[in-house]
Amino acid sequence: MDNNFRQICLQNTSPKSTEGRCLIIGEIAQTHDGSLGQAHAFIDAIANGGADAVKFQTHIAAAESTPDEPWRVKFSPQDETRYQYWQRMEFSKEQWANLKAHAEERGLLFLSSPFSMQAVELLDEIGMQVWKIASGEVNNFQLLDRIMATRKPIILSSGMSDWDELDKAVNVVRKAENPLAVLQCTSAYPCPPEKVGLNMLEVLQTRYDCPTGLSDHSGNIFAGLAAATLGAEVLEVHVTLSREMFGPDVPSSITTGELRQLVDGVRLIEKMTANPVKKEDVAAELAPLRQIFTKSIYAGSFLPAGTILETGHLQLKKPGKGIPAAHLPKLIGQKLRRSLQPDELLLLEDIE
Repeated sequence: MDNNFRQICLQNTSPKSTEGRCLIIGEIAQTHDGSLGQAHAFIDAIANGGADAVKFQTHIAAAESTPDEPWRVKFSPQDETRYQYWQRMEFSKEQWANLKAHAEERGLLFLSSPFSMQAVELLDEIGMQVWKIASGEVNNFQLLDRIMATRKPIILSSGMSDWDELDKAVNVVRKAENPLAVLQCTSAYPCPPEKVGLNMLEVLQTRYDCPTGLSDHSGNIFAGLAAATLGAEVLEVHVTLSREMFGPDVPSSITTGELRQLVDGVRLIEKMTANPVKKEDVAAELAPLRQIFTKSIYAGSFLPAGTILETGHLQLKKPGKGIPAAHLPKLIGQKLRRSLQPDELLLLEDIE
């Protein structure tokens, strides 16, 4: 099993930090709405949010679709057909190259999921370093074969696949020996919490013995934080500049401010899980604080020498520099060797 998937993916990029195990990807998808300027703005925002990578989708309408493709949801008021929408989402090869260069200037790994062979060729020509396969393309073995020929790492999403289909795709990639990660994904937008499927991280890891992670469409940071706690090595989240933006992916997205919270949270979780503590070590380290926070046994009033101690004679107070509070029952019925003033610390030598 590959234990360094994040570092393999980032080896040709300027990583923000050598710390961290989970590769965090900010997914733009179509939220740029065909605007090149918006796409560049997203790159800056995701870099500022601390993610490792920014991901787009490369659509070439004539190569992947037909004019008869139906809408999943008719959301666009300016596109008569889904095909026209894909046309509006297209960027030229030069524009994709400029987006990639911008991402790399900001220290981000540039990713874009291809949805046709022409898209693969375009992305390969501009120097894709890591390939993200969308769940709808998992059974597209022509596309997989072309991508595997690049020898680059592959991130495989599982959202629309049954086990048979996913097994076949994983086996194909395994035979080619490309570094591989498989992501749990539920293709619901937004995804309700009961369908996120955090349990699948362990299932996928056990089944395929490879890095696993979560492609999250929940629209909040909580699923991602939970996945990090469970050891996710890849975390992909949809990102929007504002929840007031237009587009089908916005309800499934977190804001760039929430992205910052997510990244910080994941890195803190990684530090916590990478540094297990031993109770005895903690107790030894905190021993000096015991006198401040624990209690000892004190005289509750003036007690003359020879007093036979009763419960009402003694009180538990701070600081805890004397006989521990837990020993109080053992002192009842004992005889004082000397007199004690109110609030005076009781010592073992004070007992006959």
